[in-house]
Amino acid sequence: MTLEARIKAFAQLGSFLLDEKNKEEIELWADKAFHQNNWFTPENTKKALQSIGSYFLNYDSLNQWTGFYNIPDKPQKTFSIGVIMAGNIPAVGFHDLLTIVLSGHGCVCKLSSQDSFLMTALINKLLEIEPNLEIRIADKLNEVDALIATGSDNSARYFEYYFRNKPHIIRQNRSSVAILNGEESEEDFLKLGYDITDYFGLGCRNISKFYVPENYDFIRFYDTIEPLGDIFYHNKYKNNYDYNKSIYLVNKVHHYDNGFLILTPHENLVSPISVIFYEPYKSLEDLQAKISLNQNKIQCIVSKNSWYEGSQCFGDAQKPKLWDYADGIDTMAFLLNL
Repeated sequence: MTLEARIKAFAQLGSFLLDEKNKEEIELWADKAFHQNNWFTPENTKKALQSIGSYFLNYDSLNQWTGFYNIPDKPQKTFSIGVIMAGNIPAVGFHDLLTIVLSGHGCVCKLSSQDSFLMTALINKLLEIEPNLEIRIADKLNEVDALIATGSDNSARYFEYYFRNKPHIIRQNRSSVAILNGEESEEDFLKLGYDITDYFGLGCRNISKFYVPENYDFIRFYDTIEPLGDIFYHNKYKNNYDYNKSIYLVNKVHHYDNGFLILTPHENLVSPISVIFYEPYKSLEDLQAKISLNQNKIQCIVSKNSWYEGSQCFGDAQKPKLWDYADGIDTMAFLLNL
């Protein structure tokens, strides 16, 4: 298949996901995904599919992205690329599949048990559109030529050892942070609220920590995000909130609480579900030092109008472009250089 044919196949999938005529089928997917994984509410699954259709599978965006590289129209040699997918948010492994296929290689998918239905539905629909795409689902990846894997720090050590003799990208735990400077508006805070609460905070691009000026007042932030409080009515989220709140109360840990989101001072980046850690900074130099110290564990940074170098705007944490690669590793370049 030519590169153009591969791009058109994905663009057609994007059109399918966004077409109102397919609303009933998408809703059926969302309901079945929810029955498999109760974190995947139908609303969140439909939001994830809309994002994939809008941001990843737009024909012009696909052409712009692939235009950054010298991708052979018909590669002289292709490889079988295994991909071990995460399952923390709906269809989170789709970008790896997209990158592998557009690079000209074959994709062998080991799906997460938490997200097997939705990814299978997407793959089947894609193969229905273009049966010649080299994509298959497998339980084992013994015969692949190279590997892309996403998992925890513990699983990463296993992957590194098991696939030590094959080219690989192994991703570990990462989280995302927000930098506040005291000039935030209510609109900024609301956008930041979505960066925190979208997908219940389960994604590596969800904000789990604030860096704030010393003596920062969180009242306006809490007042502004009050409309997002419906998240509390999700049973799993509520259980996490109740547990964390009780721990902080029993241990007399200093914290703020608005009834669905807890803020507590902590130097760590990764906070529990329903909790945001915060850390004060004294100056821009102090902030830069703190960020630099944790750079290899940060997925993305958000700030007001992206004032901090290398950051994105509030509200854009869950809107990565096609070339915003996980862990900052250029997956397409890796695949093209095999």
